[in-house]
Amino acid sequence: MKNEHTAPVSPARRYRTERDPRAWVAPAVATGLGALLAPAAVLLGAMSVMATDSCGPDHCSQALTTALDVIFGTLFFGGILAAGAWLASWLLPRTRRWSVPRIWLAGLSLLPWLVVLALVFHLPEG
Repeated sequence: MKNEHTAPVSPARRYRTERDPRAWVAPAVATGLGALLAPAAVLLGAMSVMATDSCGPDHCSQALTTALDVIFGTLFFGGILAAGAWLASWLLPRTRRWSVPRIWLAGLSLLPWLVVLALVFHLPEG
């Protein structure tokens, strides 16, 4: 006996609940790029302290010390957030409903590494 009070499922709702065959692409690209960017950001971020060699740690400009503080803060806190976003992009359900958040999380997992690299390559004068 068919229930007469249930409404038919709309095609849009059916589409959103379908399995996404390309759900692995964004997290996989983020994993590959993160495997290249994260070690480079950590290495160059750690080496950025050498920018204070010419001025000594007590006589450097405020802009340089602030940039170094931002680099180390981004490496620590951004690394934790990047790992969380990366893990969430892999763990989201594999339905089309979650495809946009999955792409955003995969992209956001790369952001801290890109910020650190941009800051390292544009350090102010000491």
